[in-house]
Amino acid sequence: MSAPIIRDVRVILTSPGESHIQKRLIVVKVETTEPDLYGLGCATFTQRPLSVRSAIENYLRPLLRGRDPQRIEDLWHLMHVNAYWRSGPVLNNAISGVDMALWDIKGKIAGLPVYQLLGGKCREGVAIYRHAGGRDEAEVVDRVRTFLKEGVRHVRAQIGGYGGHVEPAPAIAASFPGAYYDPAVYAQQTLALFDRLREEFGGELELLHDVHERLPPADAVRFAVEMERFHLFFLEDLFPPEQWAWFARARNLCATPLAMGELFTHPSEWMPLIEGRLIDFIRCHVSAIGGLTPARKLASVCEAFGLRTAWHGPGDVSPVGHAANVHLDLATRNFGVQEWSGFSDVEREMFPGCPETRGGFVFANDRPGLGIDLNEELARKYPCPEGVLVWTQARTPDGAGAYP
Repeated sequence: MSAPIIRDVRVILTSPGESHIQKRLIVVKVETTEPDLYGLGCATFTQRPLSVRSAIENYLRPLLRGRDPQRIEDLWHLMHVNAYWRSGPVLNNAISGVDMALWDIKGKIAGLPVYQLLGGKCREGVAIYRHAGGRDEAEVVDRVRTFLKEGVRHVRAQIGGYGGHVEPAPAIAASFPGAYYDPAVYAQQTLALFDRLREEFGGELELLHDVHERLPPADAVRFAVEMERFHLFFLEDLFPPEQWAWFARARNLCATPLAMGELFTHPSEWMPLIEGRLIDFIRCHVSAIGGLTPARKLASVCEAFGLRTAWHGPGDVSPVGHAANVHLDLATRNFGVQEWSGFSDVEREMFPGCPETRGGFVFANDRPGLGIDLNEELARKYPCPEGVLVWTQARTPDGAGAYP
């Protein structure tokens, strides 16, 4: 095989989830001059997919054509600095789509799965946690019981979505439409829920909870202290990134392991928390920080400070992105747990080679590269919905805007 060069960079947008889920996936396909040698990467930014597509098609494609796809480190730096202003979520996701695709290509050239290129397996399977949500305690309990029967040992429990849900007063909602929740009601409902979960399932089940920034900082500290008695595996997103300094107060008052990072896009956001050992799990969204190249470096930094990884893995990450997470998990010694939402039948058909779950673990296949492909013809049958998301228009009962 002659030395390949990048021939084209294409963007595929698709929405293969259930109709009620606004799942807008962005997959990047880097094609080379070698017939049938291409790579796939995830650039999914569900809230702003068209901006990411524009960044790739209008700027990264002309920048990368004619270059050597095997020079991953150099190309990542080139993409990162070429716009001069850097480290925002749109450009980071655009870079990630290319970066993951380049790792996929390198694995195919080497005839090895990506985890081998990252140093080889540290484990055979990747421990996952699943989401147990419901409108009330009974529904959450039933969902947890179902996961336990499936062999899952780590479960994140929530009532009514992030922060719960309340119906606003009509006069307020008319002037300030949005997704309403009551922070005080949410905190009390959650404490009651976890009392019941520990009563029902005892102490062996690993329980997790996501605050999702829904409490004012002082209230969040008190909530963390009250949740300590449930011995959580971790408590996630206790504060928004802008209020990271509050982690020191929480750390001084409770021993609950803390997870943070899914909104991070820049090292200046995570380094103070890592250096201060103010969190226990790094939760970055791998595509939002620029792909596999920066994520493997971040994992190594965390290892030096005693932190574990728990990469963001919601339902609106493409199966390509999930595959990248799994390869990284397999080769990371300080791996902790992987968020997992599972795949629909349509996704499995659209993305042949999806990682497989057995019990409480997910397993990568041993195909070269990321081991996953894309049926573009099927992807075109599921176009992305238009419009803006509602759930990120969060408001408290008086109509004030809040962190989603």
